[in-house]
Amino acid sequence: MKTVGYLEGTDSVYLTRLAARGVDTLPLGNGADNHGKYIGFIDKTDGIDLVIGYLHKVVTLSHQKTTTQDMLQACLLNKIPVLLIVPKELHENAREMLKNVTADIRLTDPTDVMSEARKILAI
Repeated sequence: MKTVGYLEGTDSVYLTRLAARGVDTLPLGNGADNHGKYIGFIDKTDGIDLVIGYLHKVVTLSHQKTTTQDMLQACLLNKIPVLLIVPKELHENAREMLKNVTADIRLTDPTDVMSEARKILAI
């Protein structure tokens, strides 16, 4: 069974479509939104195969000590790809914002989320 961790605000239609295909969904939080398990604490025992969320959920405020790299370090260590939802016309901006992040981040337009998720999950 595949499991997708999702950040708050992820469209419930995406999650319902995944669930209808037999994929478990696990809520994840960014440390500020009190939504599910903090993404920085996920590990292999969670069995997460993919994390989905909007870009703004992983971009930290400029005055915070925690960085996006810090937040996504557990994804890097556990080899979990991160699918960030960003309108296509803003992908270049998003890549620039994420240039120092070493996690496996993939950007997708909102219209392509399901096809990208299904490719990654091989479902």
